[in-house]
Amino acid sequence: MTDRIEDNPEIKPFQFLVSEENLENIMHRVAHFPWHEMPDDGGWDYGTNFDYLKELCAYWVNEFDWSAQEARINSFSNFKAKVDGIDMHFIFEKGSGKNPTPLLISHGWPGSVSEFYDLIEPLAHPERFGGNVEDAFTVIVPSLPGFGFSGRPPRPYGPRKMASVLNTLMTDTLGYDKYLAQGGDWGGAICSWLGYDHAKACTGIHINVLTMRHPDGPQTSEEKAWEAQFDNDQIMQNGYRTQQATRPQTLSYAMVDSPVGLAAWLIEKFHDWADVKTGCIESAFSKDELLTNIMIYITTRTFNSASWIYYGRREEGGRILSEEGHRVEVPTGCAVFPAEMLNWPPRSYAERIYNIQHWTEMPRGGHFAAMEEPQMLLNDIRKFAQTLRNKNSTNTSKKLEKHL
Repeated sequence: MTDRIEDNPEIKPFQFLVSEENLENIMHRVAHFPWHEMPDDGGWDYGTNFDYLKELCAYWVNEFDWSAQEARINSFSNFKAKVDGIDMHFIFEKGSGKNPTPLLISHGWPGSVSEFYDLIEPLAHPERFGGNVEDAFTVIVPSLPGFGFSGRPPRPYGPRKMASVLNTLMTDTLGYDKYLAQGGDWGGAICSWLGYDHAKACTGIHINVLTMRHPDGPQTSEEKAWEAQFDNDQIMQNGYRTQQATRPQTLSYAMVDSPVGLAAWLIEKFHDWADVKTGCIESAFSKDELLTNIMIYITTRTFNSASWIYYGRREEGGRILSEEGHRVEVPTGCAVFPAEMLNWPPRSYAERIYNIQHWTEMPRGGHFAAMEEPQMLLNDIRKFAQTLRNKNSTNTSKKLEKHL
């Protein structure tokens, strides 16, 4: 199993640089937002809080150092390659040791590759952080098609189609016969399709969200109670999802024109979906982290094509994995964070969709696990991979014993 990062002429190094003119235009728009036209009541109940957004925008204009964040983006080994006709961006960090496991990590919406900046080096080089080199991964973190630094697809792609593109990236572009995949949010859905459609190459998935559904629905009283709670909890979350799944273009005209409007649209989700008390968004994320993610959407002008994934999933058929009731048969690890906005079902339900070999119920954490609880997520990915290695080693030993 070898990667082609050095000998594939189609893979080009990439750096992201924003022009001064573009930065000045963004900051001018933020600085001159008509705050006096906005009502400042409602707290967080009506959406992104007025006082907090105004505070964030003042920091954005007066203190935020984009050049430092741009330097951090470019400190990673960034590449671009044509994959199924799309100009795909990905971070590539070769793991330590003789045989690091290839690990594909996928983000979601409203996130970006910046969610994983604190995970990449510890995953690739555990020995530098007090771990064992045997646990090293070669880490590949793509910007999803239409998101951030990647080019847009020709039309809206859902998670199943995106899984196909990412599998091509891992196999044809990078040359891996086998790899593991990890993801939350849309990344969790993409992992599910990688394990379902591309099991020959994707030999295991680790997810920190469950987005898929079984066609037969809940069976036990516990599962039925979960479904009722899930449906109730999603009532106040469904507005953005419905808009982006049906009329994403209309919304995008405003988002492309207003950095503050785009920031408000994204900040609401980081506040509501994280494991934080109301009004305490910065107990999970710093202003710099929030603004870096926002700036990736603004400076790449990808709000429109990033929102297409909701439209694409609707066209692909929604959340049902298999109308026939088939499941993902590759080994699956689940990191169950208690404040996940998409409430985890009982394990009995999840096991009808996945071949679950690893299940960890976390003491805290929400939807943005890689940012909220990076060490917990990191440890769980390692444990899952160790489980697979141990099982493969045991199976190999049994085969040898039988042969001898």
